[in-house]
Formats: sequence, structure tokens, C-alpha cells
Amino acid sequence: MNSFWKLVTSSVGKKLVMGITGTVLFAFVVVHMIGNLQVFLGRDAINHYAEFLQTNAELLWPTRIILAVCVVLHIFTGASLTLENRSKRGVAYDVKKIVGASLVSRTMFISGSIILCFIVYHILHFTTGTTNPEFMALKDAHGRHDVYRIILAGFANPWAAGFYVLGVGLLGFHLSHGVRALCETLGLRLENYAACIDRTAIVVAWILFLGFASVPVAVVLQVVR
Repeated sequence: MNSFWKLVTSSVGKKLVMGITGTVLFAFVVVHMIGNLQVFLGRDAINHYAEFLQTNAELLWPTRIILAVCVVLHIFTGASLTLENRSKRGVAYDVKKIVGASLVSRTMFISGSIILCFIVYHILHFTTGTTNPEFMALKDAHGRHDVYRIILAGFANPWAAGFYVLGVGLLGFHLSHGVRALCETLGLRLENYAACIDRTAIVVAWILFLGFASVPVAVVLQVVR
């Protein structure tokens, strides 16, 4: 047990925790994006999808608990690694690191903080209806929670739509660096494959960004109405 705790609290252990929790969150983001894209199939499709999730508490709540634990561990270990790196490096090393580091990697903590704010806002906006209580009363012709109308109403405000696009943009590029970092931690980012992994991570980031951003943009442009 003591050896396990030493591993978890070491730099390598923290990076592994970051990688594992990041992988779980990445998988959720992909599934969530696919679910969101059903808005383009019409009201019945996305409302049916939402009803399936809401009526399967044995699936919904364990998933929420796992995601919440992963988010907390990801934030805690990320903040811990950031502070650890800052305390270890000297001025000369700091200058060298900045020259070789990408903008995304240097701003991971900042982008992560903004993403956290975005996630909280997203939950209050669409999941709990805290910011817009009237959303919770919307029902479709079948008596289901009318997620389709909620999306239309939620993104009718260009500021909300814009913040959503910003949030998913940062999320995509945050994940792109996370994919590279995980491969490096696991020893998979070998010299022969590094360029391919980096390009794949960027492509994945763009797919996620375009997938998520297409919904608020479509609402604002009245493609979906």
C-alpha cells in the first residue's frame, strides 16, 4: 500500500493519473458530441436520446459519479504537477523550456481553468436549468423533456453561443496536448511516430471542436430552428 501511494504521488504516478482520468473524460466528450449532433436529425431523435439517458438512472448516476471523480483527480494532479514543475526549474531551464514548448502546453493550466468554468456554466445552463429555470418545464408532444427546444432557446443568445464555441475550442486543443502527453508518459511517442501522433492529436482536436461548435453556430445561423 505504501509503495502504491509513493507511485501515485510521484511525478510519473501523477502523469499516469492525468492520463487515465483524461482518457475517461476524452471518451465521454466523444460520446457527448455524438449525442449533441443528433439535434441535426430533428426534435424526435435528440429528445428520444435524452429520454433514454434520463430514464436509466442505473447508467446515468454511476457515469456522473465516475466523471466527477475523474474531473477532481484531473484538476488536482494537474495543479500539483504545474506547481511541482515551477518549483523545480531554474531561470536558465525556464527559458529553454519556453523556447521548445508549444503555446498549448504552456497554457494548459489557464485553458483548463477556463474549461472548468465552461463546464460549470454548461451544467447550470442545460442540465440543471439554474440559469434558465423555464427550460425544465419544456415538454414535447410525447411529454418528454424537450431538449431540442432547450438547445434552440439556450443558443438564441449569441453571447452564450459564443462562450460555448470558445469553451469547446479550448477543450479540443487541451485534449490534443493531453493525447501527446499521455503517449509520451506511456513511452509510445517514439521518434519515428511522434509527428504522426502530433498530427492525429490536432486532427482529433479539430473534429471535436467542429462537432461541438456546429450546434450553436447552426442555431445562431438558423440552420436548426
